[in-house]
Amino acid sequence: MAAHYLEFERPIADLEAKIEELSKLSETTGSGTLDAEIEALRARAQEVRRQAYSKLDAWQKTQVARHPDRPHFVDYVGGLIDEFVELRGDRKFADDQALIGGLGRFRGQPVVVIGHEKGRDTVSRVKHNFGYARPEGYRKAIRLMELAERFNLPVISFVDTPAAYPGVGSEERGVAEAIARSTEKCLMLEVPMIAIVTGEGGSGGALGIACGNRVLILEHAIYSVIPPEGANSILWRGARTAEEAAKAMKITAQDLIGMKIVDRIIAEPPGGAHSDKEAMVSAVGDVIADELAQIAKLSAEELKKQRADRFYAIGRSGLQ
Repeated sequence: MAAHYLEFERPIADLEAKIEELSKLSETTGSGTLDAEIEALRARAQEVRRQAYSKLDAWQKTQVARHPDRPHFVDYVGGLIDEFVELRGDRKFADDQALIGGLGRFRGQPVVVIGHEKGRDTVSRVKHNFGYARPEGYRKAIRLMELAERFNLPVISFVDTPAAYPGVGSEERGVAEAIARSTEKCLMLEVPMIAIVTGEGGSGGALGIACGNRVLILEHAIYSVIPPEGANSILWRGARTAEEAAKAMKITAQDLIGMKIVDRIIAEPPGGAHSDKEAMVSAVGDVIADELAQIAKLSAEELKKQRADRFYAIGRSGLQ
């Protein structure tokens, strides 16, 4: 599969195209005379990538957060969760594959795992509705969280959605009510919950499974009340650009931790999470293990109080 390059990555793409061209030429000649030049280009490409990713603006981070090759829920489950058993359906209407969940073992510990899945190619994206969950997805999440309480299992959620699905059928089946009840269930859970924003954390669709004791975010992920394109359309009637909206909305991990909306930033490999999926999945696993250890011994009441204090404090800094 051909690599996908973002607009600001064009210099990197040009260098890697040159590397590929010289590598093929070197293989054809078999002389090895181009090896030094190839290695120099690789070093240059790595340095250009490092520099580019060290100074991303909000819109560039939005593009990286949406990168089609970023690790998805299925990648985190595959790399971190042993003996995963998916549980389907909300026992009311249908199964929603935009929001997946089940039981498994995280480094030997039984857990409940929930997360958005966008899909990787055309077929899987249609199957998973591009990560736009319907009401039955959030009702499935509630069912899974209730199961976690019943068996005293921690909950780990992976957030990556533009928003909940706004279609007519979704509205008719009560998507707002389903999100509200899922959010309430997160806040009132009597077991530990860790939420990780891995790509896009969009609107109530994200919040429905993101109200954990600890909310973590990847370095180039975003978390917002609405996508930048929607903010531009609603607030400025399309008179400006999504890029301007992204910068104004303060949606990056670095903005969010300053406002105490998230608790911890997980560093991404140079070039973003998509440049080294295995390293990213492993790093996320290490942070989850660390965060779970810190809250594992809290009682049910302490967990609920910690969650309540955490969310009530958002936006109150400096107020008397």
